[in-house]
Amino acid sequence: MIHNKNIFITGGAGFIANALIRRLIDANRVTVYDNFTRDTLSGSGLRDHPNLTVVEGDVLDGATVDAALRGQDLVVHAAAIAGIDTVIRDPVRTWEVNLIGTANVLRAAARDGVKDRFLDFSTSEVFGSMAYNSSEGDLTVSGSAGEARWVYAVSKLAGEHLVKAYHQKHGMPTVTVRPFNVYGPGQTGEGAMQIFIKRALKNEDIYIYGDGTQIRAWCYVDDFVECLMRCLSSPKAIGQSYNIGNARAVITVLGLAQTVCRVLNSKSQIIFKDALSADIGLRIPSVRKIEEDLGFKAQVDLEEGVARTAEFFRKL
Repeated sequence: MIHNKNIFITGGAGFIANALIRRLIDANRVTVYDNFTRDTLSGSGLRDHPNLTVVEGDVLDGATVDAALRGQDLVVHAAAIAGIDTVIRDPVRTWEVNLIGTANVLRAAARDGVKDRFLDFSTSEVFGSMAYNSSEGDLTVSGSAGEARWVYAVSKLAGEHLVKAYHQKHGMPTVTVRPFNVYGPGQTGEGAMQIFIKRALKNEDIYIYGDGTQIRAWCYVDDFVECLMRCLSSPKAIGQSYNIGNARAVITVLGLAQTVCRVLNSKSQIIFKDALSADIGLRIPSVRKIEEDLGFKAQVDLEEGVARTAEFFRKL
């Protein structure tokens, strides 16, 4: 589907980027640009691939981004500050990386004349705290000013507007994706799924922040990457934004912890703690647009995804 291309991936040491690199690397030349705050790449078996180039750098360093991005056909901008703990600790850096960093990558791509695709990662949090069957054209929500939870969502939404402006002004072939709770083998960071699975495998206590009634739709990483491949190659995707998720794999956070324990035959106890900040009560996407435009439908249901992810972590 994508062959003999030069592909530039910011945040390329991250979990989702590594799954995408695995799909692309044998038939293309991939440049990873990352400051390695999180590092899935080094343990993935991909770092020594002859088609991979690694540039250690920060998206806030515009000159380095500009130099590293030259000669690229496709750009995947996945670099961001993410994870509610991280955002609360440093909201200023969250703003800078998610907005100024995005601006730097867009400027470099425009200067270099990227012709094939500029794919930008946004977030499902732009739909606010109660998002049921949310479609791409629904109103986005900024949240209350001063509440740390919304710094991430607002900074990513501002980035979306900037990406759209580059498409309109410069004709850049952009596409924006809004991931809904992606999980799977190799996940790092603060994602609930991988934390629950790791603790369940050791029969350790599983902690839920809040009352556990928060509802999520969970998307297995292989499904997510398959959709990214279509976003990177289909002419229909240019200028569009897409929700990517599995609207069938819907469950409360408490239900997820219970499912993980049942599927893995774990003796872990589930313990509730106070919420860290304002929370997302409901987050379920409408995926009609991406099915109609790109023919994509998630294939991996929740219990199968939990079992596959656990098998990966068992081997570590």
